[in-house]
Amino acid sequence: MAATASEVKLLGAWPSPFVLRSRIALNIKSVEYEFLEEKFGSKSDLLLKSNPVYKKIPVLLHRDRPVCESLIIVQYIDETWTSGPSILPWDPYDRAIARYWGAYIDDKFFPSLVGIAKAEGPEAKAEALEQAKAGLELIEKAFKDCSKGGEFFNGDQIGYLDIAFGCYVGWIRVTESMHGFKLFDEEKTPRLVAWSERFCAHEAVKDVMPETEKLIELLK
Repeated sequence: MAATASEVKLLGAWPSPFVLRSRIALNIKSVEYEFLEEKFGSKSDLLLKSNPVYKKIPVLLHRDRPVCESLIIVQYIDETWTSGPSILPWDPYDRAIARYWGAYIDDKFFPSLVGIAKAEGPEAKAEALEQAKAGLELIEKAFKDCSKGGEFFNGDQIGYLDIAFGCYVGWIRVTESMHGFKLFDEEKTPRLVAWSERFCAHEAVKDVMPETEKLIELLK
């Protein structure tokens, strides 16, 4: 199903990891779209109209019909534009496992990453760091199981879990740079270290992945 940029619009902001998920999925499917940048600190009338419940980005507008929530948008893109590479696994069990880990990443890992920045005092920061590292070790094991020897979570091509976790790579690097420690550890998470480089170099990712320096500048 071909689409023009006038038919597909994405409301978002370039630093948002959740918006990045939608952009990568659209790129995988080679879907043309118009990116409507939302300004930080304000919500456009179109955003409030399109997502009146949560009032948050991203929002995908397909023929003026809104789809909200980042992983729901990724699934919608996968099911709507079926001619491109599949984002979710074909096997029902593999698909369920991918969704399971996608939920873990958002519900458990991301809050632990945010917790490092919010921690006050060395003890609290050390505890937050250990929680994030423990989460990454679990995700390392998930990569081993899900990839089945491939270069990505989805095997030989990037898919749902790559997008779900990969959207945070930029912010993981920011956390490493600003706090002076490594989260991607070559001893404890060697697969994720190699995967992160492949993921960021992928054609669907490299032009939309925010640069670490620009994210740091934004925080300052």
